Amino acid sequence: MKLYNTLTRKKEKFIPITPGEIKMYACGPTVYNYFHIGNARTFMVFDAMRRYFEYRGYKVTFVQNFTDIDDKIINRAKEENVTALQISEKYIEEYFKDAGSLGIRRADIHPKVTDNVKEIITFIEALIEKGFAYEIVGDVYFDVSRFKDYGKLKKQSLEELQAGARVEVNEHKKNPLDFALWKAAKPDEPSWESPWGLGRPGWHIECSAMAQKYLGETIDIHGGGGDLVFPHHENEIAQSEACTGKPFANYWLHVGYLNIDNKKMSKSLNNFFTPREIAEEFDLESLRFFMLSAHYRNPLNFSREVLSAAANALERLYNAKNNLQYLLENAEEKDLTAEENNLQKQLLSYRGKFVSVMDDDFNTADGIAIIFDLIRAINTYVLSDASKELVKTALDLLLETTGVLGLLAKEEEALNQEVEALIEKRQQARKDKNYQLADEIRDQLKEKGVILEDTSQGVKWRRS
Repeated sequence: MKLYNTLTRKKEKFIPITPGEIKMYACGPTVYNYFHIGNARTFMVFDAMRRYFEYRGYKVTFVQNFTDIDDKIINRAKEENVTALQISEKYIEEYFKDAGSLGIRRADIHPKVTDNVKEIITFIEALIEKGFAYEIVGDVYFDVSRFKDYGKLKKQSLEELQAGARVEVNEHKKNPLDFALWKAAKPDEPSWESPWGLGRPGWHIECSAMAQKYLGETIDIHGGGGDLVFPHHENEIAQSEACTGKPFANYWLHVGYLNIDNKKMSKSLNNFFTPREIAEEFDLESLRFFMLSAHYRNPLNFSREVLSAAANALERLYNAKNNLQYLLENAEEKDLTAEENNLQKQLLSYRGKFVSVMDDDFNTADGIAIIFDLIRAINTYVLSDASKELVKTALDLLLETTGVLGLLAKEEEALNQEVEALIEKRQQARKDKNYQLADEIRDQLKEKGVILEDTSQGVKWRRS
């Protein structure tokens, strides 16, 4: 398997730190509003990557954070005359609803900034002690001049970055590119006690601290949208490697931009869409199909016309699935003929073709093309008089390859929504100390083949 590493600007053979295991961190949303379809592309890509790694036999630990304290959240709270916590909790809940409608599975861990302030403070203290950070009037900044490799992700020197910087002038900072690790408290804003007085974490530090806490000092894969390369991921590298003296992530993966009708998505241009708005006109699985029909690193242009074409292509997949299910219900139990043996081998060869293109930097565009080649072969060879074994081979292969991408998953999605609803009902029963009902729901889920695990990160579930 090869992955394009933004850090080296080339495809590299993927070698995990621990054989058979992958530690992956992807930057999640700042929860002050519904996420838009540009965010959705990134979330779907990393969801599909995780699915593919698991398909290839890796044990994946996937972490995606929630930024639940930030200027945007605070401002939204003031507008609505509620607390910042109420805003962030509301939009975390809405995130899960929208992500679920797009077939995006929950991460193994969804850490929140406000639950990890202690670890963030400890991280900042280490940077100050090592001489990489300084405190002025309750603010703490990272000194970029002290980190000799600053700019290595952006592929620009510190001098080049300074020349092109559009950075807010701050008389307290030593260098215009120095970034805040800790912000002194302002009146009427949420704040926490720290060695530097009341304040709150800066944006960049949260991911470094939480990735280290949940995945370790060096992780396999870190990623996000292409807009995060600089300054966010550049700053993460600087503060993490300054703190530990070790590489932060071995592979940096970034998702290309999404444009709307060949223009940058913007509220001012009135071309800003959320999945909820798309759902008023299209099935959201069509949006997922569209997002995965291009290579994740390439820019992608969204329009109603291309989404309509994606819906038609997805319908072809469903037609193929439905036809095979009909044939399977009516096929005879009989031995494969010599010809069918050869046909079965030809069909199974598409698995290798699919894996080959997906192993080449997660090329979902070519992966989908292989699936349509498979469907053409099925339509040619798997006829009404085919044996049940041949039909089952074709159907299983179609569901296997599309399932890796989270497609043809409406039945699974319906089950997921039912499971999530029952888990929520069980959680409420436990809060109400109605343990009998909670146990009954657990047993009900077990009958559906769902195993619950109560962890410090909340309730997790898996297929039995």
